[in-house]
Amino acid sequence: MESWNSSIHFCQWRGVICGRKHQRVTKLELSFLKLSGSLSPYIGNLSFLRELSLVGNNFYNEIPSEIGRLKRLETLELANNSISGGIPSNLSACSKLTFVDMRGNQLTGEIPTSLGLLPNLKALSFRNNSLGGSIPPSLGNISSLEGLGLGYNALNGNISEALARLTSLSIFTVAQNEIYGIFPVSMFNLSSLRVFDIGGNKIQGTLHSDLEITMPHIEFFSIAKNQISGQIPVSISNASNLNVLQFGDNKFSGDVPSLEKMDNLNKLALFNNHLGHGREGDFNFFCTLVNNTKLEFLYIGFNNFGGVFPQCISNFSRTLLQIEIKGNKILGRIPYGIGNLINLEVLAASINQLSGPIPFGIGRLQKLKMLYADTNSLSGVIPNSIGNLTTLTKLFLDHNNLQGRIPSSLGKCQMLLCLDLSENNLSGPIPPQVLGIPSLTILLNLSSNHLTGELPDEVEKLKNLGELDLSHNKLYGLLSNNLGSCVSLEKLFLEGNLFEGSIPSSLSSLRGLEALDISHNNLSGNIPEFLVNFRALKYLNLSFNYFEGVLPSEGVFKNASATFVEGNCKLCGGIPELHLSRCDLKKSSNTSLKLKITIIVVILGVILVFTCLVILWFKNKKEQKPTSTCVENSLLQLSYQIILKATDGFVIQNLIGSGSFGSVYKGILEESGATIAVKVLNLLNRGATRSFLTECEALRNIRHRNLVKVLTVVSGVDYKGNDFKAMVYEFMQNGSLEDWLHPSITINESERMRNLNFFQRVNVVVDVAYALEYLHYDCETSIIHSDLKPSNILLDDEMVGHISDFGLAKVLYEDRFNQPANQSSSLGIRGTIGYAPPEYGMGSELSTKGDVYSYGILLLEMFTGKRPTDEMFMEGLTCSAESSSERMPINVVVTKLCSARDKLLPPT
Repeated sequence: MESWNSSIHFCQWRGVICGRKHQRVTKLELSFLKLSGSLSPYIGNLSFLRELSLVGNNFYNEIPSEIGRLKRLETLELANNSISGGIPSNLSACSKLTFVDMRGNQLTGEIPTSLGLLPNLKALSFRNNSLGGSIPPSLGNISSLEGLGLGYNALNGNISEALARLTSLSIFTVAQNEIYGIFPVSMFNLSSLRVFDIGGNKIQGTLHSDLEITMPHIEFFSIAKNQISGQIPVSISNASNLNVLQFGDNKFSGDVPSLEKMDNLNKLALFNNHLGHGREGDFNFFCTLVNNTKLEFLYIGFNNFGGVFPQCISNFSRTLLQIEIKGNKILGRIPYGIGNLINLEVLAASINQLSGPIPFGIGRLQKLKMLYADTNSLSGVIPNSIGNLTTLTKLFLDHNNLQGRIPSSLGKCQMLLCLDLSENNLSGPIPPQVLGIPSLTILLNLSSNHLTGELPDEVEKLKNLGELDLSHNKLYGLLSNNLGSCVSLEKLFLEGNLFEGSIPSSLSSLRGLEALDISHNNLSGNIPEFLVNFRALKYLNLSFNYFEGVLPSEGVFKNASATFVEGNCKLCGGIPELHLSRCDLKKSSNTSLKLKITIIVVILGVILVFTCLVILWFKNKKEQKPTSTCVENSLLQLSYQIILKATDGFVIQNLIGSGSFGSVYKGILEESGATIAVKVLNLLNRGATRSFLTECEALRNIRHRNLVKVLTVVSGVDYKGNDFKAMVYEFMQNGSLEDWLHPSITINESERMRNLNFFQRVNVVVDVAYALEYLHYDCETSIIHSDLKPSNILLDDEMVGHISDFGLAKVLYEDRFNQPANQSSSLGIRGTIGYAPPEYGMGSELSTKGDVYSYGILLLEMFTGKRPTDEMFMEGLTCSAESSSERMPINVVVTKLCSARDKLLPPT
């Protein structure tokens, strides 16, 4: 504005144009000069002004009413400022106005009815303001009007029939308002219309059946996000000039007509309607677009389209940038030829019924930025070629049946923001290359698969990740200290794995955590105090681990609805609502002193032992092989001859018990003197071999203090050449629970007089519950015992309960395709009468709830002393059996039993 001074005539000022004859100002062209302030009312004195253009500045406050004095004004451009207030009603006095543009301001109030008195107006735009009220019908009197832009305001009411008189109108946009009512059909008769946009309102009605005939020049047609119903007119097929067609978010139904003649169509949006019938033939219109060389955007998601994914997609033009077909009922495979669309940037096929593998050719889509194929039935492996999609930012393949390993080639996708492979059947370790993608900032979800191994150290590279979900897999080992490097984490879900050890102190750096779930693992130690200081934490689940010590009462821990700690029997303290036992304050105050004393004693003991070993080494130059009677940690290699000798030829005096498939003998190994229990299978009995294989399968990978430990198995032939199969167990000194509850008359008097006291029974009950919880939830694959009863509960020399006899067990393989051939079937009644749940007798599948039923019967028997087949339970006097759905899971039973035992048993 340096030129605006008194030394230069104002007609020479920048942006000021004057008439030649009278040197009066006729035009102010001051657009995009970063001017600000209010419009001066003195502008009304420029009586010769024809054009006023102030576009793209920072003018604010109201438009002065004095502007109505400008009788010669033809063009008024005030767009893209911050002007507020109402539109001056006396603007109608400017009778020569032809162009009015006030879009992009903060105008309020209503559109003045008086504007209908401007006889020469050709363009009127109030787009993107805050105007309310209805569209004045008086605007229909401006017969010269060619463009009317009222979109993005707060206009309401109906669209008047009077607007149908605007026969010169070529642009009509009222999108994104609150207009309602039935749209006047007569508006579709405006044959000059090129742009028609009423999207984003609440308009009802149907489309004119002769739409294209009455609007032959239409190029942009949008009625999206309204409540328009009926069918898409067949006449639309002839709209050869259409560039954009948007019918999305309405209530259209029926078939989509042929689009073959729409050679200029660039964008087609039919999403979120009721189009199609859910059957073959719905996609006939789809292939009519094959020859269109300008189509870039195709949105037909969330309809009722059925049938097979059309193979014609392979022949579409390479101009296609985005395809969205999600939320339909599309069947079949993703066509291999989809790789021909080399410029494709978005492919959204979620929530359909697609099956088969992901085509290897998808790796040719090297410009693809977003791939959504979740919630389908895709199978097979994720192709390695997916690593070629180096521009990919979002990849969603969750909720499918994908198998195999996560390809390490995904690590090449260095622009990924979101990766979701959850709810599949993926296996193997997590590739370090995937955790090493530094661009992952929103989501990494690998939950509900069969992933194994430890958490790779490369997790430290996810410094900007917001949510990490690795829950419900088979990951094991310690929680990586490198998790502490993920300082942007807001949600961390690791529940349902096999992680062990304590919570690492490095997690104290995750101060932005809002949700943390590490439940159902094997974690132990104390609850770290730093969790108290996590101010953003709104959900914390530590349930069903082995945590111990004092639970804090501050921070998130003082909110019972946000903190979950059940299933940790050694925890104490906390707020009363969490129902934990009280802590022994005296004991806790002496803990540090006892710990110091213990450490000193251990160190002195180690030094003493080491000194003794050195002295013995010098005294005994000749190496001696030590003998041991302990077989707990040794790997036994036994033959039929050794077992025969250990049991004195399987004499009846060494017989411990017998069952459906074999007998159990006590034996003493000659070499070590260790006592063992040998279960010899009677292979002549039907099902004995299957029982042997089932028990081997069940016991192969399980380890628990309350399960009888198998030392080895023997499979060979005896002296007569007959098949011989046996299992060798740890010997239980105090026999079975059956012997204690119902002593036989054949045993000696001293053993008949022995009895379990109340507290011993409670402890055995808890031991069995712990074992069942382990079998159901903590094994690599869940196991159903199927035959829980007193004779299968064995007691060691410390009266600790152990579950035995897995001959009828069932291993619940989640991957049915990899299920072993010898996997036990659920056909027939499993278990023992009285202990087997009633649904098994009606042909129901084996389930963990069946074990819970048997456990309940065992519980009753232990505290009533009566067998379930006792005569007292006859003639209607019986224990009513609850339905399977009403039984609580064994992990809940464990929690309640632990709480009850802590209240009943005296402190030890």
